[in-house]
Amino acid sequence: MPGTNDHSRPLLAISMGDPAGVGAEVCVQALSRAEVYERSRPLVVGDAGSLEAAARAVKVGVSLNRIASPAEGRFEAGRIDVVDLGNVDRGVVEWGQVCAEAGQAAYEYVIRAAELVMAGQADALVTGPIHKEALNLAGHHYAGHTELLAGLTKTRSYAMMLAVGRLRVAHVTGHLSLREACERVRRDRVLEVVVLTDEAMRRIGLARPRIAVAALNPHGGEAGLFGREEIEEIGPAVREARARGIEAEGPLPADTMMAKVAGGGYDAAVAMHHDQGHIAIKLMGFAYDRRVGQWSTVRGVNVTLGLPIVRTSVDHGTAFDVAGRGVVNADSMVDAIDWATALSGGDVARIREG
Repeated sequence: MPGTNDHSRPLLAISMGDPAGVGAEVCVQALSRAEVYERSRPLVVGDAGSLEAAARAVKVGVSLNRIASPAEGRFEAGRIDVVDLGNVDRGVVEWGQVCAEAGQAAYEYVIRAAELVMAGQADALVTGPIHKEALNLAGHHYAGHTELLAGLTKTRSYAMMLAVGRLRVAHVTGHLSLREACERVRRDRVLEVVVLTDEAMRRIGLARPRIAVAALNPHGGEAGLFGREEIEEIGPAVREARARGIEAEGPLPADTMMAKVAGGGYDAAVAMHHDQGHIAIKLMGFAYDRRVGQWSTVRGVNVTLGLPIVRTSVDHGTAFDVAGRGVVNADSMVDAIDWATALSGGDVARIREG
């Protein structure tokens, strides 16, 4: 095991997520794996009491090392370093219940963890799941992490990318109604996301990434029969990207395109709206076992492109229906840690090959 001062391992600030959800459980489960510490130096920004309750729920034998700053971390398997904000009253915050107190606590974890990265005390931010209703009940009116962090870092050009295995999908639009999302598929925005995707793929060591750009309409619009966005917006954006030296192709019918990307025909994809990308990712990364009524596999990671800091996240929500029951799957948190490690200059082999 590398020493605690081994700076070849990126230091990751992990925000615990909503304390009423599964965030604490996935943190404990992921950080109980010794191999995580071979590649990174993780610390949790959260509530120690919630982490202890989570460890009991998932039946993992780990201890906590309460610290005030990353410099005090030991970063050893079997002992979780935690910047303990102590902001959760478990008599008020209950597993699986939406409340403003939990939303406020989750907000404070994200802000503190992001500030550590912005101050150079950590190399990357990894976020646990938050609940949008709880966040808004606490008075923080954001659609999600992406918008919150863009505001905190004063970033105007950003995009969400989801990844599982070889399928990596950046999104032109995110948390919007489908009607509004279609209206926002415009040439400049499509080009912006293609450029951000190309930059991200180069950061994981791909010298000339191949990027597939989805059509908005069925069958690529059928030469205008099903819509003109491909002709007037997406096609021109792809041509401009190619003029800049980016190996982009499109607009392509999204259904078959996603299958080809997953099979290695391209290095990344650009989707036009939320579900166009998310459904493909979750079909690849999620597996449900109907015999026991649980998810047997939950894989995938959310990466925010364009921020001045590295930010990755689990690709699932707070799962209030199972929170506190100890049945959580931590694969997505491990994926998020691996991507944060790679984007911070660590081992890229694990994510390049899927």
